[in-house]
Amino acid sequence: MTAARPELAKLACVTVTYHPDVAVVVRQLRRLPAEATKVVIDNASPEALWSELVGAMGDIERVLAIRLGENLGLAAAVNRAAAEVARRTDASWLLLLDQDSEPGEHAVEALVEAFQDAWRSGGCPAAVGPLLLDPATGLSHGFHCVSGWRWSRRFPEHGSAPMACAGLNGSGTLTRLQCFIDSGGLDEGLFIDHVDTEWGFRMTSRGASLLGVPDSIFIHRMGEASKRIWLGGWMNWPVRSPLRHRYLFRNTIVLLGRDYVPRVWKGWAVIKLLLSAVVVLITGPARLHNAGAMLRGVLDGLRGRRGRL
Repeated sequence: MTAARPELAKLACVTVTYHPDVAVVVRQLRRLPAEATKVVIDNASPEALWSELVGAMGDIERVLAIRLGENLGLAAAVNRAAAEVARRTDASWLLLLDQDSEPGEHAVEALVEAFQDAWRSGGCPAAVGPLLLDPATGLSHGFHCVSGWRWSRRFPEHGSAPMACAGLNGSGTLTRLQCFIDSGGLDEGLFIDHVDTEWGFRMTSRGASLLGVPDSIFIHRMGEASKRIWLGGWMNWPVRSPLRHRYLFRNTIVLLGRDYVPRVWKGWAVIKLLLSAVVVLITGPARLHNAGAMLRGVLDGLRGRRGRL
């Protein structure tokens, strides 16, 4: 499945970096369509690392490198990149990427085509997203869907038709640039975790849809690492630092208080927080540090603390 190449010249791909693995970022950029604009915006990584990345990107066409003077967070970096794209290019598509994601062959083209097909058929898509595969295990992350009062994941086979989703992972999300700007962009007060979740809920509350595209495959690493645990069956559980746990818990509490966030997600999110706390306390490492960070995150959310922690 391929999209018309002229459409790809109207595509801007935004990658936010922070202490990146240079080899992975360069590999990602090389796998993006040659016609697309590639925006790499860095959240104040060390100067030497940024210089290494800029040097490694030197032979890749259509790269716009931006380095922020301080770590403004994922949401703010994406918003600034989108504004620069609108100001400096004629792009009409916006593809959001994490620094550790790698699109498969024709994966980006499949996203563009799926979005166009949905639009032509009378739908109102806000965004489409790929099927994400964990590189360590080869397992799929699936797509988030609502089944009655259950927030669940579905695992369609590669090549299946695009499916309606209740939420999309931020990395690999494709939307129209003007749609993203008109929406107000990502919520900068959340800083990092759940910024994609919040934006998706905001868009679906306005009548737009989110579509998962099984024919588009991205390699994507969840968390800072992962481990296999038994919870009624073996599963991969992301390993996070205490600070990331604090953001995750804080931002979940924030979203629980917003009326446009689906009730079914709120119920699932509370269970997920409790389960996360249990897993961390049982399996470690840094049990006490992580437990303390989770508690502080809850208190931050209840107290209305926003932005960088």
